[in-house]
Amino acid sequence: MRTADELATMRRAGRVVAEMHAAVEAAIRPGVTLIELDRIAGEVIERRGAASNFLGYHGYPAVICASVNEVIVHGIPDGTALSEGDIVSIDCGAIVDGYHGDAAWTYPVGEIEDRARRLVDAATDALDAGIAQMHAGRRLSDIGHAVQTVAEGAGFSVVRDYTGHGIGTEMHEAPSIPNFGPPGRGPTLVAGNILAVEPMLCVGSAESTVDGDGWTVRAADGSLAAHVEHTVAVTDDGPEILTAR
Repeated sequence: MRTADELATMRRAGRVVAEMHAAVEAAIRPGVTLIELDRIAGEVIERRGAASNFLGYHGYPAVICASVNEVIVHGIPDGTALSEGDIVSIDCGAIVDGYHGDAAWTYPVGEIEDRARRLVDAATDALDAGIAQMHAGRRLSDIGHAVQTVAEGAGFSVVRDYTGHGIGTEMHEAPSIPNFGPPGRGPTLVAGNILAVEPMLCVGSAESTVDGDGWTVRAADGSLAAHVEHTVAVTDDGPEILTAR
């Protein structure tokens, strides 16, 4: 449980993350390379006097994760250029005065097909549904149950190999937050809890594979995937999204 002062610092970290997303989104277009997007995000970090919590994390080599089409999470930015009709998930974070913010969003590249649009919309709706459960007195598993209900109700599968997480003085803290399961289980939420809620949805099977780089996670059947995430605080007035744009 975080104090009011800690929450205030995490709001600042969240604002940096939101600015990173705004800058990257503005640059997304056919022809832009993933490494260019990484540079843009890094410039925001530097300008705001923050630090990247991705760069160097267990040896990770970049400021953002950039996951295109069938890549679910942890895509490493390189010279790959985005193409019209792609979808790209950008995951990034920042550290301000020792406290972390973390958020992901899946963006269209130009005009995208209807199936891709429905996937991204379902991921967004599932995230919103999970966040809506973050009231003091609810149980932790209520979040994942809401995510699963919305995602599967829209006809998409929920990735089970990766979860949301607590966040604070470390990027990944207890508890893990699965995006599936029955409601009414796990710890009771209290004001001061801060969690990173991050649904990952696929058009086809939820099974995943990891590339030889040890990072890039793909849908095993090659189907489209979407990943969205916000850092959210439980407050006496309900959930507060710290990474909101």
